[in-house]
Amino acid sequence: MSIIIWVGFFLSFAFLLLIARKNLPLALIVASIILGGFSLKLQVLANTILQTLFDPSILLLALAVGIIPIIGGILEMKGQMDHLVDNLRIGRKPILAFTPALLGMLPMPGGALLSAPPVNKVAKGVDPAKKVVINLWFRHILFLIYPLAPALIASAKMANLEVYRAIPYLLPPFVFMIIIGYLFFLKKIDNKTVNVKKASPRQFFIPVSIILLAPLMDFILKKLNVFRITEISLIIAVSASLLVAIFVTRTTITDFKSVWKKMKPLRFSLIIIGMFLFLNVFKTSPIPIQISALSLPPSALCIIVGMILGFVTGRIHVPASIVIPIYLANSPDGSMPAPVFAIAYFSIFLGYLLSPVHPCLVMTLEYFKVQLKNFFQTILPASILTILFILLLSLLYFS
Repeated sequence: MSIIIWVGFFLSFAFLLLIARKNLPLALIVASIILGGFSLKLQVLANTILQTLFDPSILLLALAVGIIPIIGGILEMKGQMDHLVDNLRIGRKPILAFTPALLGMLPMPGGALLSAPPVNKVAKGVDPAKKVVINLWFRHILFLIYPLAPALIASAKMANLEVYRAIPYLLPPFVFMIIIGYLFFLKKIDNKTVNVKKASPRQFFIPVSIILLAPLMDFILKKLNVFRITEISLIIAVSASLLVAIFVTRTTITDFKSVWKKMKPLRFSLIIIGMFLFLNVFKTSPIPIQISALSLPPSALCIIVGMILGFVTGRIHVPASIVIPIYLANSPDGSMPAPVFAIAYFSIFLGYLLSPVHPCLVMTLEYFKVQLKNFFQTILPASILTILFILLLSLLYFS
C-alpha cells in the first residue's frame, strides 16, 4: 500500500511541474486529484475537495488576490504609472531600483514589460545584460516584504503564520538584496537626474496613494482585530484601493472590461484555490506520516529543496505548496516558526528569480535581446553571495 502511495506522490509532483509551465491553476488541481486518487478513499477525497472549495478564508483570500491585478491594470491603462515615474526627481540609480520595484508591487501578466521600457530609457549606455538583471532583481525584491504580495500571503497562510509576523525575519534578506543589487548592478552607473521638467506632486501622489492604501488598511484592520476571519480585512483593503482607483481615474465599464480581459484576475484566484486544494489533500493523505519517518533535516528541506524547486518551476507558489506541507508533516506541533518560514521563502524566492522558465526573465530577455548565458554570467556573482547569506541566516534562524 505504501508503495502505491509513494507512486502517487511522485506522479502528482511530476504532473504538477509539467503542467505548471503552461497552466499553474490546472497543474495544482490535477496534482491534487492524482495525489488523492492514489492515497485516499473516494469519499474522503471528495470531502476534502468540498471543504476546500467552501472554506470562507480560502475563498476570501482567492477573491482578494484576484482583485489586486485589476488595480494594477487600471493604473497602467490610465497612465498613472507613467505619471509616477515622470514626476520622480531623483538620480538614475534610485529610478532604476525604484521603478521596477514599484511596478512589481502589483502582480500583472507581462508586468516585466512595463518596467523594461523605463529601465531601458534611464539606463542608456548600460550593458543590455545588466539591464535585464536590474529589471528582474529590483522588480521582485519587494516580494520579500510586501504584505499584499500574493505569493507571500498564500505561503504564510499555508504555514499558519500572519504575514506581519514573517516580515521582520524577511527584512534582513530584503536589505541584503538591496545592498548587493546596488554594489553589483547600479554602483558604476552615473547618477545624474533624468527628469528636468517641473514636477507635479499631484500626479505623483495619486498612484502612490492608491498603491499604499490597501496594505495600510489591511495592517490597521488586522491590528484592531475587528474580524474573526482575518481575510475579511484584506478584502476590505483591496476593495477600497480598487474603488479609489476607479473613481480617481474615472474608469468606465468599457475600461473595466478591457482591464479584466487583459489581467485575467480569475487565474490568480484559481491559483490560490489550487494551492490550498493540494495542501489539504496532502495533509489528509498518509504522506505526512510517511515523510515524517524520513527525518529530512529542516535546513536541507527549506534551503536546498526549496531553491531547486523554485529554479525548476519558475514559481513561488508551487515550491511553497510542496516544501511547507512537508515541513509541517515533520513538525511536532504542526506549525512553522516565522524564522524557518523566512529561510524557506527566501530560498524559494532566489531559485524563482534565477529560473530560466520564470516568465518575467523570458520576457525581459526578449525585450533587451539578451541571451540566457549572458544573463547568468552577469547575475552569478551576486547570486553566489546571496546563497552564502542564506546559509548564514540559517545558522542563526535554525539555532
